[in-house]
Amino acid sequence: MTTRSSCTSILIGKKASADGSVMIGRNEDSKASWPKHLLVHPAVNGTTATQFVSKDTGVSFELPARALQYSATPEWTDQYGLFEEDGINSAGVAMSATESAYANPRVLGFDPFVEHGINEECMVTVVLPYVDSARAGVAWLGKLIETHGTGEANGILFADKDEAWYMEVLTGHHWVAQRIPDDAYAVVANQLSIQNVDFDSADFMFDADLQDFARRNHLWNGGDFNSRQIFGTDSQEDRMYNTPRVWYGHRMFSASSAQTETPVASDLPFIMHADRPLQLEDATAFLSAHYQDTPYDPAARIPDATNAHRFRPIAIAKTQESHVLQLRQDLPAAIANIHWLAMGVPAESQFVPFFAGMTDTPEDYKRGALPANLDSAYWQYKLAGVLLDAHFQHFLPALNNVQDEVHAKLIAHIAATDEAAAKVDNYDDLAALATEASAVAAAISKSEWQKFTMQLLAQSTDFSPLNFKTDANL
Repeated sequence: MTTRSSCTSILIGKKASADGSVMIGRNEDSKASWPKHLLVHPAVNGTTATQFVSKDTGVSFELPARALQYSATPEWTDQYGLFEEDGINSAGVAMSATESAYANPRVLGFDPFVEHGINEECMVTVVLPYVDSARAGVAWLGKLIETHGTGEANGILFADKDEAWYMEVLTGHHWVAQRIPDDAYAVVANQLSIQNVDFDSADFMFDADLQDFARRNHLWNGGDFNSRQIFGTDSQEDRMYNTPRVWYGHRMFSASSAQTETPVASDLPFIMHADRPLQLEDATAFLSAHYQDTPYDPAARIPDATNAHRFRPIAIAKTQESHVLQLRQDLPAAIANIHWLAMGVPAESQFVPFFAGMTDTPEDYKRGALPANLDSAYWQYKLAGVLLDAHFQHFLPALNNVQDEVHAKLIAHIAATDEAAAKVDNYDDLAALATEASAVAAAISKSEWQKFTMQLLAQSTDFSPLNFKTDANL
């Protein structure tokens, strides 16, 4: 079985955010019932290189003996590979992989995908523990792609407290990456998105052969090097499945400059500037969106008969987990960096903060399999989502209330943790604080959502099709 994540991503530069954070986030979309875990891999201080072998493609190579601690959200089973997807390491580097994309057949004719290469399944595992900056993450993965090739076109998000980078794997061995300007943001939806590449700018990285490859195969004859146009696609499927999600993100954050954009435009810009400073809640709202306040909302109170299912929403039933990796300024890294995680569909779940310096995660985040069992955080939130789905509009006010109330408590908890961290002056105590604070955050959300789920269950009993209006006493 091959799993590809048909996702939606957002990247926010530090001067585009309200608090100076760099943020990257993504919905991991694959299957409606496919549990995820949250783990922390401890640092490894070995003396000899280790051999990595992918269960997905069989690619094999040596990895360094020393590895950094990092968080990750692997699949519930490693039968098909790891798919660790997202995390933050102890050097303060965040990575999310991948945003699946598609290259056009002409470029693949000249550099085909390879069968035994570096695919989504292993990218976080073989990169994140070994890099100390976002830029180094791009370079590390780029070298692996050039050496071993890949079987997929993909987008990969990297960040540290200073920079956010978006990297695109274009063909079997070629790649390009762009630094998101500090005062800008970008949203991506299953397309190759980087546009004009400035080969003389430090804000771009690329494989050494990229220009020559494009020239010798008559893909480019000088002038602007528009990577999207050269390597990407522009099809009816794009306009149904991909560009509407980008349009909606621009509509949310840049209405003043996006007024003339349409959901089916083929030339939506990659780099955007927001009308206002962006908060964490803007990133999570985007990842939770389903075209609210437009005719394209499939969950509207009165769905538009023609348009409600015209375009693929951002949050969908097949979202396994959603994350925002927030890298804050002026705090110890163990506390400053937060792995926000919503299990299941983010529109029907809660983004819970986990401090990157934690050394362990709650037990229910390490559990979850098939068949379903409610000892798992994934299945706890999925149960609420299934109950909500049956009568979404009826329960929407209550859903909004619990999400807002829990989020306010979590923000207060983060502020208290920041204050406590200011009194700690050694790494071990900061790690202990991060671990305890993460567990408390998960418990706050779990407690409130368990109450909410039981309310949904009790109220849902009266919506049975076997109900019959009659004397209240009968």
